Amino acid sequence: MNRSGSPPDNYCRPTDQGFEQRLRARLDEIRKVKSKSVSESRGDLMRCALSMITLALLAIPLEAQDQPTRPPITGIAHVRIYSTDIHKSLDFYSKILGLPARSGGCSGVSSPCFIINEHQQIGLSQAPSAAPASLLAEVAFSTTDVAAMRRYLLAHNVPTSDITREVNSLQHFALRDPEGNPIAFVQHPGLRLLAPRPKQAGSRMIHVGFMVKDRAVEDRFYRDLLGFRMYWHGGFKDADNDWWEIQVPDGTDWIEYMLNIPANANAKERGTQNHFSLVVPEIKAAVAKLKADGLQTTDAPEIGRDGKWSFDIYDPDFTRVEFMEFKPVKEPCCNPYTAEHPKP
Repeated sequence: MNRSGSPPDNYCRPTDQGFEQRLRARLDEIRKVKSKSVSESRGDLMRCALSMITLALLAIPLEAQDQPTRPPITGIAHVRIYSTDIHKSLDFYSKILGLPARSGGCSGVSSPCFIINEHQQIGLSQAPSAAPASLLAEVAFSTTDVAAMRRYLLAHNVPTSDITREVNSLQHFALRDPEGNPIAFVQHPGLRLLAPRPKQAGSRMIHVGFMVKDRAVEDRFYRDLLGFRMYWHGGFKDADNDWWEIQVPDGTDWIEYMLNIPANANAKERGTQNHFSLVVPEIKAAVAKLKADGLQTTDAPEIGRDGKWSFDIYDPDFTRVEFMEFKPVKEPCCNPYTAEHPKP
């Protein structure tokens, strides 16, 4: 170093011609080593992440096995009605409706029942001495796998009865919905039961209606848990919801919430609300048939707010039996239909 403190002219300069090339080569090696280390670290992280993802994916099927899936719910299987006078009810359902009667064996009911078709029945039960508020003793739905349906409900903390198997191989179990309405699930045997008679008033039960206090509570059960889907809703006024119709998830039968019913409704009003409906191809012909079989009435069919032709009659205990055509003949009030209509 000179005294002035300035570096000499050859400071850090190569002392031979190949120094610069060797220095550059060494720097390249260092860069490659660092790059490899980073790549290896990234590779380790990726392998770790992939292992965690694989474990998570393997755990999903195990979790799914702990939560049974819901089997199909294909339609309404039966409705059971309380009767205060079985003999009067027998006359009504067999003579006026023309339904073939059986002394027992319909969906586990030992009391009289009536065949609508090979998969649907109406049952009668003697009403207790203190008649219940609702004379709908039970509404049952058809499923393809009654054991799987029971497992599904139990997995979601819904208590049910045990499964009962009848002599005709029909299986069913009972439970109550959130508002205490008695319902059941039925699995029919593969064999064909009784076919509808040509002279009966209707050959298919298309829906069942019952009084509901809290629509949201019932929807959490029927729509969220069981998968029922919206069909139509409307009211006496366009902005109201007095009727809330939801179809079974794997068919076109439906249940109808009868909303906004006074708590002090009398027996006749409750019977009007808690009802079931038989579908007919042509309402006027059906009414003529009912009158020919002994129905005494001056009422006539009418087009309801849902746009469909319908006609109501009442059994001896005021339970309403509604007759309805398959499709609307005009636009409904209030809201459009949002699901497929049933077909003949």
